[in-house]
Amino acid sequence: MIGAVVSVISVFWTLLLPLLVGSTPISQELFPTDCSDVYANGQTLSGVYTIYPTADTPVQVYCDMGCLESKTEDGNWTVFQRRMDGSVNFYRPWGHYKKGFGNKYGEYWLGLENLYQLTRNRKYELRVDLQDFDGVSVYAQYSYFSVESEAEGYKLHVSGFINGGAGDSLEFINGQKFSTFDKDQDLNEEGNCAKSYLGAFWYNKCHHANPNGIYLWGRDATHFAIGNVWHHWKGYDYGLKFITMKIRPVS
Repeated sequence: MIGAVVSVISVFWTLLLPLLVGSTPISQELFPTDCSDVYANGQTLSGVYTIYPTADTPVQVYCDMGCLESKTEDGNWTVFQRRMDGSVNFYRPWGHYKKGFGNKYGEYWLGLENLYQLTRNRKYELRVDLQDFDGVSVYAQYSYFSVESEAEGYKLHVSGFINGGAGDSLEFINGQKFSTFDKDQDLNEEGNCAKSYLGAFWYNKCHHANPNGIYLWGRDATHFAIGNVWHHWKGYDYGLKFITMKIRPVS
């Protein structure tokens, strides 16, 4: 009996001691902060994994570890936005965009609060992958990406553009707060950009990119700029087949 108790105590201290002295490998293995930690733990295949933007909040996310479909040269990307087939309605209220919604195996939004928690303690870069209905793929990459707290309107900071053929459609919204149809934080004095363009994003007055707009299935000029468009590549009337936004820590 005494031997069994001693054995249990020994196992307990073996697991607990590294945490008490500040060792990170055990913590990152049990509670990976993002997909780079998942990758470091030996999970090198793209797919859905559980991460912990905060220590007590498990969140499922799609990890792009360098999959062929996105033509990413290397992995460790935490995907926070993805459109691919129009199966999920992205015209949603503030509470949904704060918490996150959708299907991690398909279309989804990870959540503004999760983005804030992820980017508050690490420096991240951003990659936006785009594809049209002819199968042409391009990307835009940014060497710095962060999101401020809800008290600051989840304000966006993005800079360090690298052109992968898409052009820079995010420069216009650097420093802007996030807006939804029920929470107007844009700089447009004539109305709510989210309502006008049927989306939710870091609008200015209003946008050069509307990733969360209506899934248009290609070119449709019936209504101006309401689709999931990237102006500097396809203009305002072309809804993209595939768009994903993802981040990873800068080494």
